[in-house]
Amino acid sequence: MQFSTAAIATALLGLASAQKVHVVSVSSPSKSLTFSPDNIKAEAGDLIQFQFLAGNHSVVQSNFDNPCTPIQGHVANATGFFSGYMDVAASASSGQIPVYTVEVKDTKPLWVYCSQGKHCQAGMVMVVNENTAANSTRSLANFKNLAKAAPANLDPSSLTGGNGGNGDAANGGTSSSIPSPTDSVPSSSGSLPSPSTTPSDGPARALGSSVSVSAWTGLLSIAAAALAML
Repeated sequence: MQFSTAAIATALLGLASAQKVHVVSVSSPSKSLTFSPDNIKAEAGDLIQFQFLAGNHSVVQSNFDNPCTPIQGHVANATGFFSGYMDVAASASSGQIPVYTVEVKDTKPLWVYCSQGKHCQAGMVMVVNENTAANSTRSLANFKNLAKAAPANLDPSSLTGGNGGNGDAANGGTSSSIPSPTDSVPSSSGSLPSPSTTPSDGPARALGSSVSVSAWTGLLSIAAAALAML
């Protein structure tokens, strides 16, 4: 069976449209109060996959001036994202770890914290697209200092009125789970795992690394083009 030039060209377009997945570890096997990495750069359209490794934590969007509180409590018309509380032990019996994925809408800074207990005040915060070139004072280090002095650590359910949301329900992203990374994982260089070990939720499995899903998009496009020619 012959493929037309147009069909092949259409299929190969999938290979050119890379969507990067940045993987962030939430806590660690030693139960540290950390996001790792805690300072990443991402382009519009990239995905950030938070992999919850221990404890019971959350991912909440804040803004720089008001750490440890949801962004919608301070910025008009903002909705922000909230993972809900992810209990890792509850997923351990099935060999899964919880994940929460958000899409980056633009390259403006995203300030993130954990709303559990006093974790935010203890330094469990991070930033996506820190821009100290525009304002040198708006750094991750300064955000952590502001968080230390925050009078409370709130999730969206604590807000009165507006889009408070439910303290246990995710919004602004997608919750799922992947197999616990007990087997070998890809290196931080960003290479993809083999298809036989790739979780159904997507190819991002390396802890604290980034991967490109363009190859998977391309393969799906090629398969779709082949089926169209039958």
